[in-house]
Amino acid sequence: MLAGITNEAAHILDPTVSISATANYFFMVASTLLITILGTIITTKIIEPKLGKYDSKMAKDSDGMSRASDLQTIKPEEAKAMKVANFTLLFMVIGLVILVAMPNSFLRNLDKASFLDSIVDHSTLMNGLIPIIALLFFVPSVVYGKIAKTVKNEKEVAAHMSKAMSSMGGYLCLAFVAAQFIKYFEYTNLGTIIAVRGAEFLQSINIGSIPLLVGFIIITGFINLFMGSASAKWAIMAPVFIPMFLKLGIGADVVQTAYRIADSSTNIISPLMSYFAMVIVFMQAYKKDTGIGTVISLMLPYSMTFLIAWTLLFVVWMSLGIPVGF
Repeated sequence: MLAGITNEAAHILDPTVSISATANYFFMVASTLLITILGTIITTKIIEPKLGKYDSKMAKDSDGMSRASDLQTIKPEEAKAMKVANFTLLFMVIGLVILVAMPNSFLRNLDKASFLDSIVDHSTLMNGLIPIIALLFFVPSVVYGKIAKTVKNEKEVAAHMSKAMSSMGGYLCLAFVAAQFIKYFEYTNLGTIIAVRGAEFLQSINIGSIPLLVGFIIITGFINLFMGSASAKWAIMAPVFIPMFLKLGIGADVVQTAYRIADSSTNIISPLMSYFAMVIVFMQAYKKDTGIGTVISLMLPYSMTFLIAWTLLFVVWMSLGIPVGF
């Protein structure tokens, strides 16, 4: 999606520019190693000691039972049920692949000449992806329940589903309030104003390409706190920044890489992130008094460390003249 927006923005200045989905591949492979190592160090050295030892008494279900995440001894029938459920899922996936690959498959868009396009471009498979995924999880779950003897009939299946969804009540209430806040923020155009003003500021300063890219990362990281959607934010920023950097001899793929660094680093501390409310609800399953401040305080070490380290890697990468992708 980002590559498509980048291409459209680049064509404002140069219609010959073409950015592929692998335009940032090399840099992202190296970033995976860096972020994994840093994330592990932060978790083990900072976050886990800060959280202390987990106490299951701090979080109980409404019926007084412990959370399913508490460690339990797996019974032989449960182990057997898990194996059968996994094989059921495997067979269903294989069956789905066969159905998609069949000539004249009803799951593909046969109006498209390319096999890949017939799968991803307005195909029955893509349009029905949600119910397909639901079935891929539902059927193995029922198989597991029958073999493990935790489900006897369809009434118990419905009861288990109701119990599982009951934990989402807090999320639904919180999501309603969060949606109102995001919509009001969108209505006032504050996010757009911040994005445009940030672009104007970077255009007004006269510095080298690498410092300018670093400034772009910082500005984008700040804007990201007020605009959670990566595509919406890039749709506003790309038409401004891509032509500007192209005029300076900086490729659109490089600018997109810088954008992805900033967007990925500060997403986890933005209350406007789409899944922020869900994160809070899941944390409350383990600690009842979890709130916005709790999540931000725990995620801040990750966010700042990732932003600084990722930016330093980017600066070194650019200084060495290594391509960011292909």
